[in-house]
Amino acid sequence: MTLRVEHDIFVVRQRGREVAAAAGLEHQDQVRVATALSEVARDLLRTVGGADVTFIIVHDPAGGGRHLRVDLAPVRPLPDGHYEPQSGAVARLVDMLGVVTEEGDTVVRMSRRVPATAAALTPERLAELHTELGRNAPGSAIDELAAQNAQLIAALDEVRSQRDELAVLNEELAETNRGVMALYNQLTEELEETNRGVVALYAELDEKSAQLRAASESKSRFLANVSHELRAPVTAIMGLGRLLGDSASDPLTAEQARQVGLIRSSASDLLTLVNELLDLAKAESGRLEPTWAEVDLRPLFGQLRGTLRALPTRPDVELVVEEPPAPATLRSDEVLLAQVLRNLLHNGLKFTERGEVRLRAERRGDRWLLAVSDTGPGIPPEQHDRIFEEFYQVPGATRVGGTGLGLPYARRLATLLGGTLELSSEPGRGSTFTVSLPTGGA
Repeated sequence: MTLRVEHDIFVVRQRGREVAAAAGLEHQDQVRVATALSEVARDLLRTVGGADVTFIIVHDPAGGGRHLRVDLAPVRPLPDGHYEPQSGAVARLVDMLGVVTEEGDTVVRMSRRVPATAAALTPERLAELHTELGRNAPGSAIDELAAQNAQLIAALDEVRSQRDELAVLNEELAETNRGVMALYNQLTEELEETNRGVVALYAELDEKSAQLRAASESKSRFLANVSHELRAPVTAIMGLGRLLGDSASDPLTAEQARQVGLIRSSASDLLTLVNELLDLAKAESGRLEPTWAEVDLRPLFGQLRGTLRALPTRPDVELVVEEPPAPATLRSDEVLLAQVLRNLLHNGLKFTERGEVRLRAERRGDRWLLAVSDTGPGIPPEQHDRIFEEFYQVPGATRVGGTGLGLPYARRLATLLGGTLELSSEPGRGSTFTVSLPTGGA
């Protein structure tokens, strides 16, 4: 097409709309292309006296789609080789609008993407469209103005419909916002109420904790005082028993000797209980402070081996103290550590009827694992936690004398040394108590 006079602007607009429809663009895009084309045509007619207009269907190999392209070749050079639409909104009506120079020719080019749902344009179909467009007589300015008015009325109707839909959506959104705010306020009130309950619960817990601390301190003071008060008379009873049984004293009858032996044995058991109560009270009150030093496990294990082998045990039970792997050093309190291991070994010897009680050490990373295992009756899983409670003893046929304080005291000492004391046991398969300690101390 040629654009030379004012009337050609209407013809170009009409043809642009017809070509856009033939190419498969939707109605709104047809109006956009026609409007953009008429604005650019008016600008070029005013500035350079007109242009030659060409409509082209372009296949995009990269994107896989099609575009309707319109090239307007000015009849005179563009000022400064540049084109800027009189209306800034024109560029938003199409996908691309700008000046392009190809093979020495400069054109003003615009394009709009053809929907993927549009029918394919075969060469035969293009020829039919070309012929059909050629037969259509261009309309007059009045006809094009009427078409524009119809398009404007349709656009206004669509805008009005969209405005009504937007008003409904706004009302629904406002209703939703009111519901959200009501829910938010309800949740806020519930959260505040919950917070008040949590604060009250924490206050009650703090009060209970203070009461428990006070009760624990009172118990520790009571145990310490009672232990101190009982130690003197018990020691005196043991001393009197030794005097009565001494060969330098008046001879006793067999029955008297037996009764004095019972008195001394009972007093010895009572003194053991008193000492354990006193140790437990010290551990609970925090008066035990470890004396940190480098401890070599080899002499410590040797001392335990010699001390415990002197104790009376069953003939079918063997005490085995393995040599620790070198270097066998850690930072700890030797006295407290020896007390923990002695308690565990003594327990194993006391409850094992046949087999062995074994002490071994193993280094794992930055920790030492000191395990005391026995071939005794074992402990049911449900009793694993209870045996570390004070005064508790596992019921069974092999129950022997004891206070039930040795294991709780051993666990407290292990914790004081920065470690743990754990139990692994099954009925009929023996027990293993493992003390895990850091190599560098607590």
